[in-house]
Amino acid sequence: MHVLGRVIRTAHIADARGIQAIYAPLVAATAISFEIEPPSVAQIEGHIRSTLPRFPYLVCVADETVLGYAYAGAHRERAAYRWSVDVTVYVNEEARRSGVGRSLYSALLRTLQRQRFHAAFAGITLPNEGSVSLHKSLGFQLVGIYEEVGFKFGQWHSVGWWRRGLGEGQPVVDPIAFESLRDEVQSLLCDDQTVATGETSSDGG
Repeated sequence: MHVLGRVIRTAHIADARGIQAIYAPLVAATAISFEIEPPSVAQIEGHIRSTLPRFPYLVCVADETVLGYAYAGAHRERAAYRWSVDVTVYVNEEARRSGVGRSLYSALLRTLQRQRFHAAFAGITLPNEGSVSLHKSLGFQLVGIYEEVGFKFGQWHSVGWWRRGLGEGQPVVDPIAFESLRDEVQSLLCDDQTVATGETSSDGG
């Protein structure tokens, strides 16, 4: 997908350094992530490798500089959860409020719908007005708050959990692995498509 000189594509191992440069400061200086020690580039490489067979891991780049990234993962590992995914998006500080996060999430959600997942979940450390607004605008609905569930920087933090339906009313069939969609990825990442809410009665946030 091309937007104003930007490209959204599947992450490569070589993107790990750019991804780490976005994520490490958030770990080191904020409670947006509950990790305490920033992961190394090698650990990010390992995460890309372990994610891509089953789930999408996307980057937005301009001149091969990573502006943001988004990926999905299992909501839980027990078999009955296999139609549910957790989703994550992070954007370089300089690229925020420029549409990068929305474009990444839109492409991610389209792909997850094609994979036949039923629902996507996102956890947001509160308060975070920007992230809450983005999720609401894409059809996520608040399902609950884990009060004081994490302790970082000497204080307790609460996390809001948001749900986005992907396949309400659709036949229940096993999800398709992301690696099986390689011939469709370019089309799925194209931004001239709308993202259905997947809800039978939703105001779309």
